[in-house]
Amino acid sequence: MAENSNAFHCLKEEGISVALTHDTLDARSIMDEVRSPKAGAIVLFAGTTRDNFDSKPVLHLSYESYPPLALQTMLSIARAIRQKHSLRAISIIHRLGVVPIGEESVLIAVSAPHRQAAWKGGEEALEDVKEKVEIWKLEEFGGEEGGVWRANRDGAAGVRVDEERKDGRGRVMST
Repeated sequence: MAENSNAFHCLKEEGISVALTHDTLDARSIMDEVRSPKAGAIVLFAGTTRDNFDSKPVLHLSYESYPPLALQTMLSIARAIRQKHSLRAISIIHRLGVVPIGEESVLIAVSAPHRQAAWKGGEEALEDVKEKVEIWKLEEFGGEEGGVWRANRDGAAGVRVDEERKDGRGRVMST
């Protein structure tokens, strides 16, 4: 099943829900999506926007994606993690657009009969989402630093927004 609007994109199948939204994320609702009487554990990860990166003040983050592709990647990750860790359910939602300091940009909830599978499944889902899903973030810094676009991966090198991008022959590339 798929829902599409300007603010919300979602794919669901039994035991799996993946979504992209421009709205504020709701931890309780994502936990309710994975809740099951057969599960003895629910693990929730909430990734938030911090106020600094590499000793520089961050004003906010902004996320962009191509939802049809990003949702398919998220669905593939969720299927694999659910099967590998024998999870009852998994739900992944990522926020797009501007995410202010202290607010959540990603929520991942998993449920399993036992806590160990839930812990491992939740952590692996997060790492796979950050490594594979086609979501890019703009880190807006204070002062004259400007902003930096980077893949949504920890420690990934970024490109300053105001830098000219050049190809291997020194020609300016269009953005």
